[in-house]
Amino acid sequence: MLEQEKTNYKRIEKAIKYIKQNFKKQPSLNEIAKFVNLSPYHFQRIFTDFAGVSPKKFIQYLSIEYTKKLLKKEQLTLFNAAYEVGLSGTGRLHDLFISIEGMTPGEYKSGGENLCINYCFVSSHFGKLIIASTEKGVCYLHFENSKSQALKNLKKHYPNAKYCALSDKFQKDALTVFKQSGDEFNQIKLHLKGTPFQIKVWESLLKIPMGTLSTYSSIAQDIESAKAYRAVGTAIGNNPVAFLIPCHRVIRANGDTGDYMWGSIRKSAIIAWEASVIVD
Repeated sequence: MLEQEKTNYKRIEKAIKYIKQNFKKQPSLNEIAKFVNLSPYHFQRIFTDFAGVSPKKFIQYLSIEYTKKLLKKEQLTLFNAAYEVGLSGTGRLHDLFISIEGMTPGEYKSGGENLCINYCFVSSHFGKLIIASTEKGVCYLHFENSKSQALKNLKKHYPNAKYCALSDKFQKDALTVFKQSGDEFNQIKLHLKGTPFQIKVWESLLKIPMGTLSTYSSIAQDIESAKAYRAVGTAIGNNPVAFLIPCHRVIRANGDTGDYMWGSIRKSAIIAWEASVIVD
């Protein structure tokens, strides 16, 4: 099964690259399926399973013109509108209820010596992931295919902590963000290891509404460090909590989606999925 998933991922990666190169031609389902050597039916199924949206919607929401329109449309109100009721809709409010608590200097320096960390492995729209939490909130969420490698990477962040394979309320609350519908979302609490600057950048990312995009320079301006956009980029790249802290919503000023710690193809899929959730 794992080998089949890898094969399908490579096909979807190839398809997304093709779509990004040819979106102006509005390629048909048959054309894309033929390019990756699959039947239209089979391609539609595995693409939707991975990306969360159909190939047709993916083309619509991921085009460079679309991302540029989003940036232009949201530029003036991106941050001051982030916490307004206008963002509401069925299952759309989860961004409003995520709060960050930074770890103490002692916790930061000791590598989590006095922390007890629960962790579990789950599947999401965008692949398998590991999620971990302390007694104060979620501290880690990474997309990982290998459970052994995932746990190894987690322990690098907190080498002196005590670990328990356990799913807790913090994790369950956090995983509700992958729901496309639902009337109620609990507050999601994060307990993160980061410098004051990193925490500030991550808090700024939480202000980007679901289904919209920002740029590195916009984030730098929001934290009143307009010239520190490179440092901002580094802080974004060190985000320990995938999806919950939406670093995937930050793209280059020219509309290109850019790099992503968990793969540019996954980033493109998340952007398209969020756009479709907001529009639907």
